[in-house]
Amino acid sequence: MGFRCGIVGLPNVGKSTLFNALTETAAAQAANYPFCTIEPNVGQVAVPDPRLDQIAKIANSQRVVETQLGFVDIAGLVRGASKGEGLGNQFLGHIREVDAIVHVLRCFEDDDITHVEGKVDPVADAEIIETELLLADLESLEKRVPNLQKKANGGDKEAQAAASVLGQALELLRDGKPARLTKPKDVDEERHFAQAQLITAKPILYVCNVDEASAAEGNEFSAKIFERAKAEGSRAVIVSAAIESEIATMELEDRAVFLSDLGLKETGLGRIIRAGYDLLDLITFFTVGPKEARAWTVTKGSKAPQAAGVIHTDFERGFIRAETIGFDDYIACGGEGGAREAGKLRQEGKEYVVNDGDIMLFRFNV
Repeated sequence: MGFRCGIVGLPNVGKSTLFNALTETAAAQAANYPFCTIEPNVGQVAVPDPRLDQIAKIANSQRVVETQLGFVDIAGLVRGASKGEGLGNQFLGHIREVDAIVHVLRCFEDDDITHVEGKVDPVADAEIIETELLLADLESLEKRVPNLQKKANGGDKEAQAAASVLGQALELLRDGKPARLTKPKDVDEERHFAQAQLITAKPILYVCNVDEASAAEGNEFSAKIFERAKAEGSRAVIVSAAIESEIATMELEDRAVFLSDLGLKETGLGRIIRAGYDLLDLITFFTVGPKEARAWTVTKGSKAPQAAGVIHTDFERGFIRAETIGFDDYIACGGEGGAREAGKLRQEGKEYVVNDGDIMLFRFNV
């Protein structure tokens, strides 16, 4: 199961610089002019989780495999993108394919870096992008909903469910509100809503790209974005893409000292990953043995067979049970053997809801 976050924003706000730093590659060309990124660059980022190292040490695992989160660097959108300006239709199509939107906003002054709107105003920038996304969804639904309503009036049950939920989304969009406020009334409506791939239905994480001096506490620009995020129920984090670029070139042992000197406790990557996990409602479970300790990602609320399916579809299809140990119990008991002796290893069936940090061994038969 792959989860992907699309990095969007106006040109020259630091998207590609941030992408390069996050993925520790130079895959995305960072240049001081609009549309230097045309095809979306995709990078997989290992999700840091100290719990994985702890269980690997106890089990003497030969290797550690972190779970991954995908980042897609999508080209800079501009005013008029929903009408095709700046290759807007192509770029909007890329956004429809991601699970969440990471909206990078320029929160720093720099006369050497051109701002496409002529001034630094992250709130106005956010509104430009939001308007273009709203308009793109509005155009999509205004074409689809009338046809669905005709079919629904003819007694088509599938069309009735789709027309109901997408009609609700259309009304929200006409009022200038994002489609994520839509409330499907049952599983059929949820399915049709998901299949519509509405851009404004996706959760948003605002990333305030600040100057180095503001990396710890933010500045007046980022404060306004945090207010906006709070008001709309979104999330925001402070990152300095310049600092992240520098960290990406350092040896691992030098990074902690560098961060400490800047008054930072963790990298921007760490903040974005945690916020992204929160945004997508994700949790981590582990498998561990002498050969390998590995972290896996599932959506909060997933049941044991679904978690098994993340490892291999055969595991879900032939699921019998999951031998499960809570993370705290695994550590306290010194591993699987101790947990078994202490009665902390549980046999869980198909209805078991996976908890964050569970160590699991799946029994299956196919």
